[in-house]
Amino acid sequence: MDFIGAYSPVHFKFLLEGFAVTLEVAFISIALSFAIGIIVGILRYGQIPVVSHILAILVEVIRNLPLLLIIFFTYFALPEIGFKLDKLYAAILALVIFESAMLSEIVRSGLNSIEKGQIEAARSSGLTYLQTLWHIVLPQALKRMVPPIVGQFISLLKDTSLAVVIALPELMNHAQIINGRNVNYVIPIFLLVAIMYFVVNYSLSLLSRKLEYKHR
Repeated sequence: MDFIGAYSPVHFKFLLEGFAVTLEVAFISIALSFAIGIIVGILRYGQIPVVSHILAILVEVIRNLPLLLIIFFTYFALPEIGFKLDKLYAAILALVIFESAMLSEIVRSGLNSIEKGQIEAARSSGLTYLQTLWHIVLPQALKRMVPPIVGQFISLLKDTSLAVVIALPELMNHAQIINGRNVNYVIPIFLLVAIMYFVVNYSLSLLSRKLEYKHR
């Protein structure tokens, strides 16, 4: 093992550049999948004829597919039907598709956890269905959804490493490039990569606990 050579300023800078791409992909994917997940979750909760059933089928199909397969599809299969995407956008699209399905199920479950008596009381007081959903159901459900949603965000950040299969220049890709130069760098580099992932994910975990405690 060569810790000194592995942790040279050049290598450290190279890893940080890859980590910046990882965080960029994760941030964009989190924002888009969160928005889509909430919309899909609400539509499924609303039991809209036909729409809810179609969304349920799509969500179940996506949730039961490997994310790696979806990444391959967005990067290698879409160009075959005329949609060629850059590696960055292919990775983001794959993550958004997969995570939106996962988050929509969290949202739907959170909405279903609200007692029916509250909904009936709100409707009997003159509130419309949308007003009841917006003012009564959704605020309470979001509080309960914080831990699983943040947990899903943590999984998403870790899942960005799968984009290494399409040579996206993210953290794992840069780590492999460095390791290819010298086998003595493997353990030091992977140790540093593990620490970088841990710091960000643990920070998200602490944020989740803080938010959960705040809303109790």
